Amino acid sequence: MPRRNSRVTMLAIMISFALAVTAAAEPLAVTKGLIVTKDLVLEKDAVLRTPIVISASHIVIDGNGATLQGPGEPGNPKSFSGAGISADGCSGVTIRNLKVRGFQCGIRASGGEAWLIENCDFSGNFHDPEFGWGELGRFGGIILTRISRSVLRGCVAKDDWNSLDLSECYDNLILRNDLSHASNVCLKLWTSCRNQIVENNLSWGLRIKPGEVHARDSTCVLIESGSNDNHFWKNDITHGGDGIFIRVLNGWVSTGNLFVENDCSFANNNCVESWSPGNTYIRNVANHGSYGFWLGGSDQTRLVGNEAAFNGLPTGFHNAPEGGFGHGGIVIVGGSSSHTIIEGNHLHHNGGAGIAFRGDDATKGKSWRTHHWIVQENRIEDNRFGIWGRWGDWIYLSRNQLARNAEGNSLEDVTNLIEAKDDPAVLLAPRASLSAPVRAAAGTPVVFDASRSLDPAGRPLSFRWNLGGTVAEDAVVRRTFDRPGFYRVGMTVSNGVLADLGFRDLIVVGDVREEIGTEGQAAGWGFEMEGNADGTGRILFDDDPDCVAGRSSLRFTPNPYKGMYATAIFPRERNASWDLSRKSHVSFWLRAENSNIPGFQEPGPVVRLYSKGGAVKIQPSGGRNLLVGAPYSEARWTWMPVRAPLGGDADWTAEATGGAGLERVEAVSISLDSWGGDPFTVWIDGLTFEGP
Repeated sequence: MPRRNSRVTMLAIMISFALAVTAAAEPLAVTKGLIVTKDLVLEKDAVLRTPIVISASHIVIDGNGATLQGPGEPGNPKSFSGAGISADGCSGVTIRNLKVRGFQCGIRASGGEAWLIENCDFSGNFHDPEFGWGELGRFGGIILTRISRSVLRGCVAKDDWNSLDLSECYDNLILRNDLSHASNVCLKLWTSCRNQIVENNLSWGLRIKPGEVHARDSTCVLIESGSNDNHFWKNDITHGGDGIFIRVLNGWVSTGNLFVENDCSFANNNCVESWSPGNTYIRNVANHGSYGFWLGGSDQTRLVGNEAAFNGLPTGFHNAPEGGFGHGGIVIVGGSSSHTIIEGNHLHHNGGAGIAFRGDDATKGKSWRTHHWIVQENRIEDNRFGIWGRWGDWIYLSRNQLARNAEGNSLEDVTNLIEAKDDPAVLLAPRASLSAPVRAAAGTPVVFDASRSLDPAGRPLSFRWNLGGTVAEDAVVRRTFDRPGFYRVGMTVSNGVLADLGFRDLIVVGDVREEIGTEGQAAGWGFEMEGNADGTGRILFDDDPDCVAGRSSLRFTPNPYKGMYATAIFPRERNASWDLSRKSHVSFWLRAENSNIPGFQEPGPVVRLYSKGGAVKIQPSGGRNLLVGAPYSEARWTWMPVRAPLGGDADWTAEATGGAGLERVEAVSISLDSWGGDPFTVWIDGLTFEGP
């Protein structure tokens, strides 16, 4: 769950002396604070010294060139306070032709839809270019929370901390605005989805002192915490600390975002940086940064027709060089990368590699490898290396034009490397079509069908599958998975020269004969919460159709959350009377979304089995939390199996208190602890006890 925007702290004071404004056919000169309930036209070019509070829907405010002037003094961040315009729960609001400056927030609005903000200037609000590392609050020009299906066009917000800050905002059009020169972020998306960001100036998101190497935490575009399916078209995203940064500090990825024909050049660090899967980059420019595209942890990614050039040069930005290759155009190291296509890009004159990949450095690829790539029809010229790779698997190379790369290619310990021969008659790549489930039952055959894959010229196709470690080469394959768990499934289809790929994140479920509390039983759960002496903390339970076993899972959210262990208990009456003396394991499936940074902490999940007078406490050994540093990359966004031995082992500790045993267990609980105090959400499914 995303963090909540605070209410307007000055609201009660403003109401006490505000004027209620009726409809105004003529321009209105204003000298006091305003509560606006009907259409309003301000006096042309007037200067107002008090803020506006919008308290009605379906109204129009025409600023007529007027300025709302707050108390802030440029160069004195502490002098900025309040919001020039504030609204809560209003829809259908139009604001145009108004300047707002000198406030902590130019406009702060929440909980509405169908807004139109056009031809307004929110420049010169809270701004702190001298601030160091870290985050301040949600301050700056335009701060919107839960504002959806709205339009922001033709506006200016410069010299602000955040020019435009969207939290829980959906289906908005951000068109041709100048949101540049921010001291923190030009555009920030937090749990904001399906927004269209078109032809905006998002440049100079930069906070850096002369002579400083890194640009602290500044960036032009910051996307995080489940901000999915946003489209960026033809934006100027140049001269940032980073250009685009898809950040995953809390483990909550942002996927499905599409970037087309944006210019992200001249980034102090990375023109594009992402740690999230499932995003697509088409015909963008990423030149003259320290790196072009830095995409560690970016599984299931497509890069098509981009340019990445002049990155990491001694005469330009060249921060944080990597051992072995230096800098590069497209670089995917430091985090996993599976099912990735790099096609038709122009990668030239980089101070390092045109393309670089690397599996797990600490274990030299034993922990994980860069896996299942297609690299084809790229022009890779005038770099130090053409393609540099270590500890990869199933890398398909075809028809890449490599020229004048000083040290050629350097590939070390790359298994299943395929270098396709060229054929001038082949002009187009095939198009993969994969039909396959995302859930399967252990011991039951699963069909994977790629027979509808097509070659544009009708050429014969060949197939290669990796089904969680098993290789197959037919268009349609059947596989039985004997053990429950997560399986990474990939398929490459080739016409002999060029290729395409498909994939599935496959969850295989064992025979759950009896689910304990996770099949339509949300009403039967209770809770405990550390730090809840005042009794205001709660855990909200619900049945959710997003499930692994049966027809529903259990979803629970601590809200209000006290910032320590939150414990879900079944049954809440603690009267189960289970005999678990012959059971060996407790098992369940787990996934979570947590907006708190940096996510979960302390050992977890912690399982307790309660009996009269005590409990058996079972938790990951070594202080581990399974939701931090997940066992496979896909566990960040899909289900993770948990199987804990009731008696403990090398990976789990089991400790009994109060003489507790397994002969008569009255309840089971699952506990997690997060940084921060914002709500988080956990899904549990298939909870059962295994054994004879």
